[in-house]
Amino acid sequence: MDLGRGLRNVIKTLTGSTIVDESTVKSIVKELQRVLISSDVNVKIVLEMSKRIEKKALDKELMKDLTVREHVMNVVYEELVELLGETYSPILKPQKIMLLGLFGSGKTTAAAKLAHFYKNKGLKPALIACDVERPAAYDQLKQLSEKVKCAFYGISGETDVKKIINLALKTSKEDVLILDSAGRSAFDSELTIELKQIDEAFIPDQKFLVLSADIGQVAGKQAEEFDNSVGITGVIVTKMDGSAKGGGTLSAVAASNQAKVSYLGHGEKIDDLEIYNSEKFVGRLLGFPDFEALIEKIKTVSEEQGIKEKAIEKFTLEDFKEQIKAAKKMGPLDKVFGMFGAPDLPKELTQQGEHKLAKFEAIINSMTPEEKEKPELIKKNKSRLERIAKGSGTESTEVRQLIREFEKITKMVNVFKKNRGMRKKVEKMMKSGQMGNMGGGFGGLGM
Repeated sequence: MDLGRGLRNVIKTLTGSTIVDESTVKSIVKELQRVLISSDVNVKIVLEMSKRIEKKALDKELMKDLTVREHVMNVVYEELVELLGETYSPILKPQKIMLLGLFGSGKTTAAAKLAHFYKNKGLKPALIACDVERPAAYDQLKQLSEKVKCAFYGISGETDVKKIINLALKTSKEDVLILDSAGRSAFDSELTIELKQIDEAFIPDQKFLVLSADIGQVAGKQAEEFDNSVGITGVIVTKMDGSAKGGGTLSAVAASNQAKVSYLGHGEKIDDLEIYNSEKFVGRLLGFPDFEALIEKIKTVSEEQGIKEKAIEKFTLEDFKEQIKAAKKMGPLDKVFGMFGAPDLPKELTQQGEHKLAKFEAIINSMTPEEKEKPELIKKNKSRLERIAKGSGTESTEVRQLIREFEKITKMVNVFKKNRGMRKKVEKMMKSGQMGNMGGGFGGLGM
């Protein structure tokens, strides 16, 4: 079962109850147990948490100014945050990082994602190829370094990790050195010896264990084994986008007390890495909006696309195309809607939206510069419509639909440009965080 959907269904039961009494609380706790256990969260931990939720939810002294329903929801939220571990604060200064993990954990990709993360924070990263066990590891990391546009250190075919490390330490001038170590199919004494050699030669400031979200409760045991071997300072959990056991993995790491979860990896894209924030993570699971993440994503995409704030004299189809490209870079629409607190929209709807964006971009690409500047020329000319449709592999009706959508947006842009009061109001809401208080309205969409 998908943990987020299961938890949102539990909350839905709570919000749909006309009376929240002891019977309702017990029913919710029982359903919560079922959802968490099916997501591979340890049974003992779930039962202990359930007892605390039931006790706190029925304690009238804890309610303060909240309604019973709000109080119960708050108790569930706080206990889930506790269950899934502490929030991480990254160290943003020059450092040496060592990545550890077994085969299939996504360690090499995680190294590149980390390099991209630190690069975006204004630091110069470098990747070091010390996985001498997996034949393709050197080439993969080198290709990823080119994608990130960061420095790369390694010796193709070399099996002595100390030589590779010495080369990197002698020649590198970068701020953050990220070392990708070898893995194994299972933890063994041979891996321990190799990791200790790397640890002694590299002397890392941070040691991140990379774990795949699909291993569930086993994460706790792996964290313990690696920590006993060379010590770990944090954990990167990968493949969070496609695992039903993600909750089990996070809770197992938190319960192990070896190290806290530091980053989460979603998908294969180089920017699919986020700092672990348990409050936000649980909020997303429960369907609460995360406007801060949305604004940060928009800012990042805008910078990558080279979109700067400017006074647009006339909003053209070329501008519209740039906005479409930026929207596509935001990621799948279901994730974007999740930031709005509406994670459970039908897939058919979000997939149709992505398909429409791709079609719109193709249509605009098939237009002449003059048509992009003056779309009214297309409306008045059937041959232009047919030419654009043919060039973009679409129908004439879809070209007309694009022009209608563009005209609507143009009107909105013009209204917003002229209405200074509206602009100031939105800016004030964004700065003061008032948009974050709109959770009830947006959250209802997903529940």
